[in-house]
Amino acid sequence: MPFGQEGRSPMFTKSTIENTGAQAFCDLIQEPKSANPYLPERARIVRKFDLTRDVRFFQVRLCDPEKVMCWTTSYKPGQFMMLSLPNVGEAPFSITSTPTRPGLFEFCIRKVGRLTSKLFELKENDFVWLRGPFGNGFPVERMYGKDLLFVAGGLGVAPLRSVLLYALDYRDRFGRIFYLYGAKTPDEMLFREEFFRMKERDDFECYLTVDADPTGLWPFDIGVVTTLFKYVKVDGRNTVAIVCGPPVMYKYVVEEFLKLNIPEDQIFMTLERRMKCGMGKCGQCVVEHKYTCVDGPVFTLWDVKNIRTLI
Repeated sequence: MPFGQEGRSPMFTKSTIENTGAQAFCDLIQEPKSANPYLPERARIVRKFDLTRDVRFFQVRLCDPEKVMCWTTSYKPGQFMMLSLPNVGEAPFSITSTPTRPGLFEFCIRKVGRLTSKLFELKENDFVWLRGPFGNGFPVERMYGKDLLFVAGGLGVAPLRSVLLYALDYRDRFGRIFYLYGAKTPDEMLFREEFFRMKERDDFECYLTVDADPTGLWPFDIGVVTTLFKYVKVDGRNTVAIVCGPPVMYKYVVEEFLKLNIPEDQIFMTLERRMKCGMGKCGQCVVEHKYTCVDGPVFTLWDVKNIRTLI
């Protein structure tokens, strides 16, 4: 099912938040809204469809109507939820939706193990359970007035989608926006139709590449994602860079950021660790003195250079 049709996120009337005041909204998006963060909330699968052969998109809505608006507007882009099924397990998943479009949580899930295999068996109107949101998220208020440079590789597009949609919904708060995305093949490119539509916008620069094109029909660049930096013209000091993807790509992407003179504290990356509780209690995700589930998953390049085992 094309994402641009049935699977599109519900459009949000920004006046709802704007009428409450920007600062009031920012004050909301600080802490998980669950009364007890250890207890999951039941949610219904509203829509699901395949993005690739092993990645599926899920839209879910909390079953408690009194919590829907509070939960879906009170998180920061870049945070994650703990998603579970009884007698199966629980795992962290990045929130792929944005708080500027409330009502639903969206997730991009790859089938890799027992829990995700069971999730793929569920049908629309079946139930899942959620805890969170957890993590620090992206400091979007620090990005106001700056150019944004996104670089995503493979499944790394999922956590970046939340902050990208936030920036596009509040387009006048940011400068130029560049989005560079690389996938192995056209068939493995997530949200492909959505990005094709975005390329038609005149207030947003989106560049796509694939490592290989078996069909010979791919109309854009072919090569690793760093080849797309040739399109980027920014003032590094006034630019925020955000990267997410396979660990092997970070070194080369960061080198390109530094060539653009982007400061280390303006380079953000979202990192993965095996997480269990989401609240810094179990110690499963600790790296030196940092808890990925609390102090992350978003870190600056400065953090990474000073905590060498983060990547």
